[in-house]
Amino acid sequence: MNRALGTLSALIATLALALLGGCATSWTVDSDVTTFSRITAPASPASYRFERLPSQQNNAAAQASLENMAELALARVGLQRDDTAPRYSAQIDASVSVQYSPWVDPWVYGGGWGPRFYPYPRAYGGYGYYGYGWPGAGWFGPAAAAPWYVRHVSVVLREVPGGQVVYETRAQNDGPYSTNEPILQALFDAAMQGFPNPPVGPRQIDIVIDTSAKAPGAAR
Repeated sequence: MNRALGTLSALIATLALALLGGCATSWTVDSDVTTFSRITAPASPASYRFERLPSQQNNAAAQASLENMAELALARVGLQRDDTAPRYSAQIDASVSVQYSPWVDPWVYGGGWGPRFYPYPRAYGGYGYYGYGWPGAGWFGPAAAAPWYVRHVSVVLREVPGGQVVYETRAQNDGPYSTNEPILQALFDAAMQGFPNPPVGPRQIDIVIDTSAKAPGAAR
């Protein structure tokens, strides 16, 4: 009986995700954002250049893709890229990790709660995700059919010259959608909202994505 109920629950969740991904013409990315700012007034001109860590230099193609997304978000708040005479340096980062779906019934497909390592490549650096989960059937049941994605982005601005950090912001989202690019773009947009004087403390920012051309891919 428990196995039948767990299978039905997973099936209902999967059907709901399929309907959401196939029918909606817009989709909201809800982001948890935390920002720290020491900027009292934006520099004039408000320009920047990208700075890469050594690990980011070794993954140049992925980092360039992230920088393209961040450049759009920075431009929307008045920051313009200038590689020759910048006022700030911008260091950006992003990660995508995979967890068990919260829709999976652990009493049916699990064997106990404990630390787990999910050996799946993160889209932009790293090789896996440590967390807690239900060992049991592992990734051979509904957890594999409906994974849950956790995404983070961050932007750090430093003064040039000097290197003092004057702006630090990060945004996080989690959900069932497997398409990275539109979600990461929305996260960068959310992270930069309020620049240069954002509200103090954590906040939630919703970014609406138009999916009429192509709906985001829901994991199945």
